[in-house]
Amino acid sequence: MKDLGKIVKALIVDQVEGVYLAQKEGETYEVKSDKPLQLGQTVDAFAYLNQDKQKVMTVDLPIVSLDDYGWARVVDRKRGLGVFVDIGLEDKDIAISLDDLPEEVKYWPKKDDQVYINLWTDKKDRLWGKLASPDLFKTMTNKGTASLHNNDVTGRVLDLKAAGDYLITGDNYLAYLPQTEKEEETRLGQEVKGRIIGLREDGVLYLSTKPRAHEVIDEDAQMIYAAILRSPNQAIPYHDKSDPQAIRDYFGISKGQFKRAVGHLMKDNLVAQDQEKTYLLHNKNK
Repeated sequence: MKDLGKIVKALIVDQVEGVYLAQKEGETYEVKSDKPLQLGQTVDAFAYLNQDKQKVMTVDLPIVSLDDYGWARVVDRKRGLGVFVDIGLEDKDIAISLDDLPEEVKYWPKKDDQVYINLWTDKKDRLWGKLASPDLFKTMTNKGTASLHNNDVTGRVLDLKAAGDYLITGDNYLAYLPQTEKEEETRLGQEVKGRIIGLREDGVLYLSTKPRAHEVIDEDAQMIYAAILRSPNQAIPYHDKSDPQAIRDYFGISKGQFKRAVGHLMKDNLVAQDQEKTYLLHNKNK
């Protein structure tokens, strides 16, 4: 049945006990519709076999077909079979074969993850989901620019490679997350938060999910760093030679604690000191 998985034009030829029937290429289909149809009417409908192997058409078109890609929500995964996704059919979920998924189940999409797919049919007329390739996304995404550097982004994992993952961001950029820049393991279809750390020559963004340096410093350093950021000139009049009591009065910590915290910030190239102040390094891309 060559029309399975496609959106086709079909002719409504009969109505039996409230059920509409349509014909296409000599095949008769039960037609699902929330709205009344008329005999002799031509409709755009999606053709498929339901769970009972019956030929069905629906005028409520799904989000994907053999010719169209879309985002499908994962509803289940079964070891030995693959994952099942909702494409908008009320009586059928679509399977993505384990042959198209990572070898290890821990990298498979989980329930409510989303994957970008289209459909294909096998020799038994069964519909399957097929994951889109990164090459396809290169043709439909925006090219990144250097101005995006250090921006926070949210992306969806499209493809897992030994060296890193490909993602698509919420702003429709293709991004690459190297293994060395991962805070934790990722899986296919997972939503990931990260930041842009670079740009490839082909416009693909480099991502990192690791925190910025100032996001992992201790509480004293965070307090001092925040004080510097709030200051009008992004500088504070405290340094290694400052009076210990003045430091304690302002920050509530000892001079030793102050020096250790500032030392941490200086090691991360976030701040610098001179004989009068501790100040922000404006040119640091962190």
